[in-house]
This record gives sequence, structure tokens and C-alpha cells, in this order.
Amino acid sequence: MITVNPARRLTFGEVVREHRRSFADVVAFVDGEVRLTWTEFDERTNRLANALAAEGVGAGDRVLWLGQNSVRIWELLGAAAKLGAMVCPGYWRWAAPEMAFAVRDFAPKVVVWQQEEIGDTIAKARAELGQPDGVRWLRHDAPQEEADGYEAFLAAGSPEDPALDIDPDTALLVIYTAAMSGSQCGSMLSHRNLLAMGATGGWLGDIDHTTAFLSAGPMFHIGNYQFWGVPAFLHGGKNVIVRRVAAAELLPLLARERCTHGYLMPPTIVELVELNASAGHDLSAFRASVAPQLWAGTVQVDTSRFTANGGGEGRGYGQTEVTGFVATGGFGGSGIGNAGRPGPFVAVRIVAEDGTECPAGVAGEICVRGELVHLGYWNRPEINEHRFRGGWWHTTDLGRREPDGTISFLGTTTRMLKSAAENIFPAEVENCIEAHAGVKEAAVIGVPNERWAQDVKAVVVRHDDASGVTAEDIIEHCRARIASYKKPKTVEFVDALPRTAQFAKDYAALDARFGGGGYPGGETLGAGR
Repeated sequence: MITVNPARRLTFGEVVREHRRSFADVVAFVDGEVRLTWTEFDERTNRLANALAAEGVGAGDRVLWLGQNSVRIWELLGAAAKLGAMVCPGYWRWAAPEMAFAVRDFAPKVVVWQQEEIGDTIAKARAELGQPDGVRWLRHDAPQEEADGYEAFLAAGSPEDPALDIDPDTALLVIYTAAMSGSQCGSMLSHRNLLAMGATGGWLGDIDHTTAFLSAGPMFHIGNYQFWGVPAFLHGGKNVIVRRVAAAELLPLLARERCTHGYLMPPTIVELVELNASAGHDLSAFRASVAPQLWAGTVQVDTSRFTANGGGEGRGYGQTEVTGFVATGGFGGSGIGNAGRPGPFVAVRIVAEDGTECPAGVAGEICVRGELVHLGYWNRPEINEHRFRGGWWHTTDLGRREPDGTISFLGTTTRMLKSAAENIFPAEVENCIEAHAGVKEAAVIGVPNERWAQDVKAVVVRHDDASGVTAEDIIEHCRARIASYKKPKTVEFVDALPRTAQFAKDYAALDARFGGGGYPGGETLGAGR
């Protein structure tokens, strides 16, 4: 057995220690009235680590956060990094049963919770749980002197560094993802995952010690860490954290903190521009990397590699389980594929159902290996075994390697049709149909066929000026672009596709309306196959 020399171990905690030496009095985090230098942040993470250790938290143990964005999530990550523990920022909009499920599933030793806005939901979850053994509940927005409050708990810890040797390949950040297996799964991201992501993101976005990132995205989502929370952290920059998005509060903050980047959605950008028309704040430090046209010339346009070749306009592919993006337009120059090329820490294969690699131009499952691939899902050994088969992470997403080496993301493989012996992934057919100039959007379902199992039916929304587009036009468009057995046999035109509460295409409603059914093994080709 080979023992790794401690000199080769770089962890999140070691980054904090180094920044205390390199950027001692530089502001690292801003959260409302709280401003922490790297020295102050390092000391607080020491105190919190020691307080958690006194509560029995050690290597492999877990801390659950039930609250909105806060610098305290970063403090918990820093403290856990020094103990070898892991932290899960839970989704604060979870319903009470979902919160109770997360507590049971994640089995934390400490839960840090928030009263404001979600206190009633947490109370219901705790009532459902009863009194689980060995769980300490700390209210993070409690008065400073309250015994079960976060600040009092932290203050009781020693400021001395725990000085433990932590393995960078252990889990640090856990993010619960969609319920593909019937229940949500906690994706475990290691120190190495996060630092590799931070290095990649820093290179893509020209992030350095002068970066001031407005952390307005949800901290239960990988996007807020990748763009650009962890890159700024890694390079000694500043994270400016807001509890939730309110444009009237964000606008003066952007100006006062000279924010250079921000995790902002288009509706918020539009509102900020409208408010600033009369407020007149100086936003000249900000660089718009997404939808720069919405800023109407009030900020700089980002010219980093991230925006090169359309990288900042949705050109890329990733998921939480691969620590964000594994491919973007910023890697390797422009090309055919809508996802660009993989970055330097990963390799990507497109594989058929039998595990063989697909040739260029043929769709299959996107599989990834490398420094960005997560450790697996917490407490899901059977799913992990299946998804890591063959030494690669199977994403359950559909893609295609183009002849120029770029990758096209086509959708999910979790819906599959069967025509005789052939598997057909609706996402690939939808992608083809939506490339037709007269098509606004499309959905594909399978309708039963006694002989062939299923026929492909397309449900299509035409552009307003394309009423002349016929079913035969759609079928011939597909015949020329994908294998003939994948093309729709029938086409229905509708004014709009039905949507779920999450605004996804509602395939169940389409099946009910147009006679869909007969899916192989149900509607999913997932972890059990």
C-alpha cells in the first residue's frame, strides 16, 4: 500500500490557511454588515471546526444547512474542510417532508437552520422527525447570546487550527440533485473536485485576486460555486453574498463593492437596468458574461475565454455530478457541437447501450472520467455501482461527438422509445425537429404498435409565420438528418406544449392526449438497467 506524502495534499482548508498568509488583511467575504478578511475568516473557521469537533463531528461526519444564502455556508465548508467532514446546503424551498427526508437520509450530526421565512416549514419537519438521536440543531439567525444560536456555538470554539491531515479525495460539499431514482440523491464533491473546478473556472473567466463576485445564485446549486464563487475563493478574490435576489438591494451593492461578476438571471438584469436609469450607480467594474445585450451598455462586456465562441450564451454541458461544466465553447475553439470541447481535467466518451464507444455522428450516452467526476451519491451504493460501470461516470444524458471533435448535448436518455430492436431517444429526435426553421419547439412520444412495440409521434409548435409547414415537411427534414427508424411516423401540431410546474415538457399530458404508451420498462432507462 502506497501512503500519500502529506506534502502532496491540497485541501480547501489549506487554501484558507495560505490566503491568510498571502492576503491577510484583504476582504474575503461580504454579507450584509459582515465583512471578513482572510485572517478573520481563517480564525472563524478554526473556532467553528473546534466547536463542531467538541460536538462529535469528525472525518466523514455531516452538517446540514437549512437556510438561504449566507457567509456561514462558506464558514461551515472551511471548518468541515479542516475536520474531513462534509456540508450539505439544503434547498430552502423544500417542503417539510422533503426536509425531513434530507435529515433522515444525510444523517447529520449538526443541522444549522434559519427561522426567517422558513421557520414554520422547519418546525413541521422537526415534528415529523421527532427527536433523532445525536443531532444538534443550531439557529443561524438567532440573537448572538442565544445558547443554541450559531454565533454562540462558534464563539465557544478555540481559535487554534485543528492542524489535521485531511485527504483531498474525501467529500466536502454535498448537493442534492433531481429524484431520478425515486428519491433525491446527494452528490458528494471532494476537495479535489472543487479545486479542479475552481482552477478551470478561473482560467475560463479570467478570475484573479481582484475579482469581486456577487453570489446571488442559490448556494444549494452547483452553478453559484462554479460561476464564480469557488474560482474567486481559490484566487484570493472576494465573495459578496446576498440572502436572496431583490434588485433594489442588489443595485447599490454592485456599485459599493465594485462587483466584477455576478450570478444573475435575465429578468433581474432587466430590472437592475430599469432601476439604474434613475439611480445612476457606477457599475463600470462589472463584466457581463451572460446576455450582455440586456445591460444596454451600462456595464462592460466580458471578453474572457468563458464567453469566447459563445461559451457564455449557453454553449456548454455539465451537471452537478461532474462539478459543473465538463465542456464549453471556451475550450478548443469554435466548432459544430453545441457543448464545445471538454476541459483539461476530464475525458469524455459517447457510448452505446452495450458500452462500446459510438463513432462520430452517432448519438449515445455521455460518459465522463477525471478530476471533476464526483465521488458518487451519499448512501446510494447500488446506484453508484451502476453509474460508475466500466470505470466511467454514466451521466444518463444523450450526446454526440461531431466530426470536428466537438460535442453536442441532445437531452436526457431517461425517456426511451423502442421500435423493434432499436432504441430511440426522444431528445435526439426533438433536437433534430427543432432545427427546422419553421419549428418553435417539439416533443416526441411513443405510441403503441402491436408489431414494432412503438411508433414515433412528434408534437410540434410552429413559429407564427410558419403555418404552412406540414407533417411531411417535418418527417422529410428528419429523414435527411437522422437514421430513418428515428424519424416521426406521425406529427401533431399544437399551439403550445403542456408544461409541468417546473416548466419542463409535460410528457405525461402529451401521452394522455395523443395516445402515448408502451415504454420499455416504464418511462425511464435509469439506474436499474
